[in-house]
Amino acid sequence: MQPNDIARVQAYLRKTFGNDNIDLAPPERPEGPSEMSINGEFLAIIFRDDDDGDISFSLNMSILEEDL
Repeated sequence: MQPNDIARVQAYLRKTFGNDNIDLAPPERPEGPSEMSINGEFLAIIFRDDDDGDISFSLNMSILEEDL
């Protein structure tokens, strides 16, 4: 994800969930996913998908049994 994508998706998530503590970290690799955290705690990974010019972002969140 590019810095512009990160800023736009982060703003969208903050507005949608009403939480200004949501942060997206830049990916380690240019084409890699971004990590989403709240107050420094990792929650999910966000992928950018470019399907013939149709761009979308998917949020992948795993919930471990031990966390419930």
